Amino acid sequence: MERRRDGNHGGEECYNCAMGSQRDEPSVGQELPDLLPIFPLWSALLLPGCRMPLNIYEPRYLQMVTDALEGNRLIGMIQPLDPDSDAHEPAVQGIGCAGRIAAFKESAGRYAISLVGISRFEVVQEYATDKLYRIVEPSWQRFRSDLRRNPLTTAIDREELVANLRAYFDSRGLAANWRAIEGSGNEDLVNSLAMVCPFDSTEKQALLEAPDLEQRSRLVIALMNMAVLHFNDSPTVH
Repeated sequence: MERRRDGNHGGEECYNCAMGSQRDEPSVGQELPDLLPIFPLWSALLLPGCRMPLNIYEPRYLQMVTDALEGNRLIGMIQPLDPDSDAHEPAVQGIGCAGRIAAFKESAGRYAISLVGISRFEVVQEYATDKLYRIVEPSWQRFRSDLRRNPLTTAIDREELVANLRAYFDSRGLAANWRAIEGSGNEDLVNSLAMVCPFDSTEKQALLEAPDLEQRSRLVIALMNMAVLHFNDSPTVH
């Protein structure tokens, strides 16, 4: 199974890996398909407008990327229900996020791709196919707002978010590029933290399903606060 990146992040590296590239806005005119190939990947969180790098080498996903490049370039990122499952086709969560292949490089029988999040989707049912990869019938209706976002009008409690972020990094002795953080927009900041910070798979799924940026921001704050409290209560802390 391909992995995006190691689950353990350093503070500055963790934040900058998400902020290093420009935000990509989903197109309101983006045609959303009736069928969608899926890539089940544990602890992988893709959000609309954000980028996710992937290294593809398994035959089924090489076929999936090749077919996507010849078509609408859309792939659905979704988490398995059981992160410990070693099944070839594990049961998956009911909600994922479709990404468009914005860039790719083929080398030595592998693909390095960059996905840009377009819209979240609900899984209606799995579609029978003779392909090596899995295909679902998605429903886009619940998340139509993903194509109509206006991040400039979204208010969050930024002061509380940054204060909890400092405590979260300090508790682990991590560094961060605070100038970049202070200069980022609310949506970039919240979604970057949601995607790259080492929350567990259940927490990542909750962040994906948060109905709007304000509620996702509140959840990020709560998760960082709980992590700090847990770290400070650990008997290994001196």
